[in-house]
Formats: sequence, structure tokens, C-alpha cells
Amino acid sequence: MSELGFSNLTWDQVVVLDRVLDEIIPIHGRGNFPTLQVKPKDIIHVVKDQLIKQGIVVKDTRLNGSTASYILASHNGISYKDLDIIFGVDLPCDQEFHVVKDVVLGCLLDFLPKGVKKDKLTQRTMKDAYVQKMVKVCNNHDRWSLISLSNNNGKNVELKFVNSIRRQFEFSVDSFQILLDRMLDFYCDKNAKLTKESYPVVVAESMYGNFQEAMIHLKYKLISTRKPEEIRGGGLLKYSNLLVRDFKPASEVEIKILERYMCSRFFIDFPDVAEQQKKIESYLRNHFIGEEKSKYEYLMTLHGVVNQSTVCLMGYERRQTLNMITLMALKVLGEQNILPNTNNVTCFYQPAPYIVTEGGYPSYFVPSGPPQVYFQPYQAVHFNVPSGMF
Repeated sequence: MSELGFSNLTWDQVVVLDRVLDEIIPIHGRGNFPTLQVKPKDIIHVVKDQLIKQGIVVKDTRLNGSTASYILASHNGISYKDLDIIFGVDLPCDQEFHVVKDVVLGCLLDFLPKGVKKDKLTQRTMKDAYVQKMVKVCNNHDRWSLISLSNNNGKNVELKFVNSIRRQFEFSVDSFQILLDRMLDFYCDKNAKLTKESYPVVVAESMYGNFQEAMIHLKYKLISTRKPEEIRGGGLLKYSNLLVRDFKPASEVEIKILERYMCSRFFIDFPDVAEQQKKIESYLRNHFIGEEKSKYEYLMTLHGVVNQSTVCLMGYERRQTLNMITLMALKVLGEQNILPNTNNVTCFYQPAPYIVTEGGYPSYFVPSGPPQVYFQPYQAVHFNVPSGMF
């Protein structure tokens, strides 16, 4: 990548980075397992050292995604949840993948509280207690693995070990990566003190390609991407999330074209309605913790995008997906015990399919099984919810 993709952090940004790396993040154990108190700078350092001792080549370590965006523009109201850390490593065969997993699980033992007997704790036990998910991808284009450590507040520590990955970002605003190695070296020097006159040169990179353009998008909350058809799921769910968080398309004309690619790739990756619902539910769980009231707006925003930009589905399939999203939105309202204002709800009456006349009085034949639910497709369905109605 050309120099256009790089920039040095300012002093203020280095201060924010230091604060993020020094923050204690609880890794919650399942059942009776104790909570681990982990500082990002400590776990990165320990894992990196152990990988090298085990013969794994570590090229660099990086802070990725929303956390990197937060450090670059924390003054702009940007926030983050997961702490996404990338280790650039060589993974030539399956053996290295196993070494990486064993190293991480072994390092977790070092963070157990004092007094906990570690001799009987196996790696399987540590995995079951503290790992939320593990992912391994190994094909012609991608070789990487992910170990996500549990946090009940949604602030998971995600350790990603990347040999190669074809696509490293969804949108320009989450394309930033901050190289951490100079900062880690600085922490290792016990005599070093972080001051405005003496701080390490920390480099940030935008995988979007043009750092300054991506920073403008981040500053003004603009949505831009390239080739969304290369992204698993098309970036559709993240795009709807950005819209809900008041991001605007950098180009209204271009975004209409990109929306079609987003929808097409999403339905390629998740062709079945059940799969689509499972994916959306998972996204809501992971990205809307503590934001229950935003779920309805998100789902109806997603409904609007799918309704307007889906061109790859048959009419029946499209209606199925739209109905599924609508039902999810209504379920969210029900879970929040919010009653919609019925003045703005339109109901459609459909006569029963069979009418049997006996003695001159009409009666209806009701088929067995649950009643069918019919929806009239609109660009979006909105309920005006009076404040305070619960």
C-alpha cells in the first residue's frame, strides 16, 4: 500500500491509545470461575512473547476496527465495544493453528486471581470457562483464526491471528489499524515515561487505501466502501447500523448501487430465511448490548434497505424476508412492553377462503393450525410510540 494509507498518531491520540491499552477489562468466567482482570497491553505482550517462544513468527501487532477509529476520533463521539487485536503471524499449516490456541489458553492461566489452584485446570477447562467463540478460516485466500474472550457487557477481547485475509474492512470508517509494537517496546522500558516531549512514534494505517479520505469520512460520519460484494454478508448489517447511528452516505447516487450489491451478497451467504434471522439476531446480541431501545429502529432501517434495494430475490422470497424482519421488530416492541399508537397502524382484512351456508345463515370454515399473517410491503413501517408508555 502507498504512503497515502499511513499517518502518525498525534500526542493526543497517543494519550487515548495509552488509556485504552491500560484499561482493566474483566473477562467473565462461566459458572463459578473467577473474573480475570486483564489490561490489553499485558495480554498482548504475554501472548506475543509466548508465540515467539513457541516458534511462531510474529510480524506485528495491531489494534483494529472500531477501537482504532475511537482512538483517532474520540472527540467526535465515536465509541467502541469489542477490543479487536490482530497478531500478524505465519500459519503455514494446521500445527501452527493449534500452537496459537494452546498459547492463548495457557496465557489465561497467568491472569487468574492469586490463591486459585492452577495445577488441575486444563486448557479445555479454560476454553469452556472464558472463551466466547473460536473461529478458524483456512482456504486459498484466507488463513486466520479468532479467539474471543467473554465479557458480559459486550466488551469482548478479540484476539485475531492473521496469516492472510482477503478483505480487512467493511467501510472506510472502520478500516483503521494502529500498529502497537513501538508502544509495547515503550512499555517494556521501565525508565520510560510518556510525556509530550517523549513518546513513541505510533503509525496508523487505513486498509481503505487513502488515510486522509477515510479520516474525513470518520470526522463527518460519512459512509463509503468499495466492492461490498467481497464482504461476507455484503456489509448489509453494519451499513444499517451506521445509518441508525446518524452516519450519512458520502454519495447518495453511489450508495444506491452499493446497496444492491450488499443485499445480493447477504442473500448469497444466507439464502434461507431461518439463516437470515439467526444472523440478524446474533448481530443484535453482539452490537446492541445496553441499547435495547435502538433495536426497533435498526430493524426497520434494515427493512427499508432490503425493501428498496433487493433485486436478486423472487417476489415471494423477498416478502418472506421482509415479513421476518417486521415480526422481529414487533417482537422487540413486545419485549420492551411498548404499545404502538394504533392510529398509525393499517390493518388489512382478508375474507375467509371458505364460506358454507346452512339454513340461510352464513358461517365460516376455519382451517386447523395457526392463522396466516399477511403484511403489505412498504418502504418502512414506523409506529409512533408515546413517551412513557410501558
